[in-house]
This record gives sequence, C-alpha cells and structure tokens, in this order.
Amino acid sequence: MEAEADPPETENPPKRHKCSACYKQYKKKEHLIEHMKISYHSSHQPRCGVCQKHCKSFESLREHLTGPLPKGLCSTIFSQQGCQLCLSLFDSAVSLREHLETCRLSSPAPMGTEAMPYISSQIDYQDSSDENGAGGRPRAIAMDCEMVGGGSDGTLEICARVCLVDEDENLIFHTYVQPIIPVTNYRYDITGLTEENLRHAMPLKEVQEKILQILYNGESIGGVLRGGKARLLVGHDLEHDLDSLKMNYPEHLMRDTAKYRPLMKTNLVSHSLKYLTRTYLGYDIQSGAHDPYEDCVSAMRLYERIRGQIHKEEHYGTLTSNKNSIGKSNCWQSEEVKNLTPDELYGMSKSDYRCWCLDLRPNLAP
Repeated sequence: MEAEADPPETENPPKRHKCSACYKQYKKKEHLIEHMKISYHSSHQPRCGVCQKHCKSFESLREHLTGPLPKGLCSTIFSQQGCQLCLSLFDSAVSLREHLETCRLSSPAPMGTEAMPYISSQIDYQDSSDENGAGGRPRAIAMDCEMVGGGSDGTLEICARVCLVDEDENLIFHTYVQPIIPVTNYRYDITGLTEENLRHAMPLKEVQEKILQILYNGESIGGVLRGGKARLLVGHDLEHDLDSLKMNYPEHLMRDTAKYRPLMKTNLVSHSLKYLTRTYLGYDIQSGAHDPYEDCVSAMRLYERIRGQIHKEEHYGTLTSNKNSIGKSNCWQSEEVKNLTPDELYGMSKSDYRCWCLDLRPNLAP
C-alpha cells in the first residue's frame, strides 16, 4: 500500500510593512520609508476616535466615519457615541448629549446695515505695557471685509466695509470704507450696501491705521515680525481681505480658516465659510446678504474650536514651513532608518503645518 503523500507545505505570506499612523501597508520597507517622508504624520492630524487612524483632514476623517463607504466598526461605534460636528467620541450617550449642548452653537445676531457707520472700542488705545493674553499667549482678533465692484464690468474688488471682533465676540471696530475708485456694482444681494452707506465712509488710509493700531497692540514693527505682543489675525481668505485693504500682515500671525490644512478639502481646495460653519459649528450663515459681524464671529469660533483640541506634543517639534520639511531632512537618508520599526518611523515624522493648538502655549515665534 502506497504511503500517503505529505501535504504540501504552505508558504508563509510575505511580510507587510504597515504605517503606524494611516495603516497603509507596503510590500517593501523602503516603500514605507518613502511614504513616511511625504506623509507628515503627527499627533496633530485628525484621527479616528475608534481605531486611531490618522487622516489628512477633517473631511477625510468624516468620510472614514460617515461617508459612502465608511469603516464598518468605526462607523457603528461613532453613530452611537460620536459628535457629528467636532467628530469626537464619547463613552456614553449621556456624555454625548451633554457635549452637544455646548458643541452645537447658535448663530450670532447679525449687525445689519443700519449699524452706526463707525464703531471703535477702547481696545485700540491700549498702550505697549498691555499684556497680550493669559500666560503670555497671543490674543486673537477676527476680521472680515465686504467688497463692492469697480471697473466697467464691476469685477474689480473694492473694500466697502470692515469689521473686527475679539475672542469674546465683542465688536471692537466697524466702519464703511471710502471707495478708492468709482463703484459700478454695489452687489446689493450679497453686501446689502447702497450708495448711501458709503456717502460719509472713512478714508482707506485712516482705516488701515486704525486696524494696524489694534493688531500691533503697541508693538513696534520689529516686534511684530518676532511676534511680541502683536495679535493673531483670524479670518476666512485673509489674503483677499488684506489685498482689498492694501495691507500686509506677517504670515506667522495669520490664522486663516480657508487655508488651514485640516479644514480644507482632501484635494487641498478651500471650503466656504458657510460650509465650515454649518458642518463644524451647527448653524447657518449668509442665508441673505453677508453680515461681516456674523462672518467674523463664525471664523473666530472655528479658530477657537480647533485651537482648543488637545494633542500630544511631538517629540521632535512641529515644522512651520515646507523648506524644513521632513522629506528633505538628512535623517531620512541614513542607513539606520531601514532598521527602524514602523512606530519609530512615526516618531521621526513631523507635521508640515503649524497646529493651532500650539497658540495656547506661550512665546509664539515665527
């Protein structure tokens, strides 16, 4: 009787190299290393409260949890214990209900166009001895401008109204702005403005001086470039507003909800302030004419919500510019990198943007 043949030996499946942050897997270690060079994974990235997967943006995290093809277990747990606004996870339905009472905000009362043409609080008269904020952290001011149109076709952007609010949502500056060229389109459906609103408007040069007086906070120009007591400027598409005001402000002191990486679309295109407010704060704005106070407050609330997130401090620090990016760091060229574990590779990785949670730490530097 013939002996039974030995069962064929099963080959061990090839080892996969898994990223400790986003869980992507690679056949070769060098491919994982290349992935880590360009992914900029860090503790500041949005992450799933269930599986701890890191995501590039809140939009990609939302797709992971509630999108057309959500991750099964994560989606199930999140649907029962997760906040649809801030995407945080809670240990019970009671905790979630209590959280929603403070997370879902009501819309601020719009200022309208009947407000006094010029409003300025005493905040812009503080002297250089004024402390910036609690613990030495920089205080923030939100700004929004409304534009009318100039030129033969009305497409040239002219600042006609500007509004500033502080972190407590106090209106600290508001004025109509004297157009620098003739207005050919008041864009009434969007701005609610007419010729009458701008009849006695403030000259642009005076507007610039008052805004910088508020933002500089008694600091010298050199001190502003270093941070000093100068205030952070919060807004949505700040470059557009500053261009219309013919002004500049240091980039390291700007907090733009249109350009902040985690708030952008997965393809790095900006969301509208209307979308961000509805999605992350829970109320609607700009249902009629745009109100600069309403937009200021919404941008400030978004900033404060992101700033208030608690992240573990990165051991190797956080980068603030692409020229220092991890992909160009010499440490990734070392032969020793090939011997590191996925967790150790993650430990080397750094963010390629400055997380707003760092604003709660003192001594802001460019």
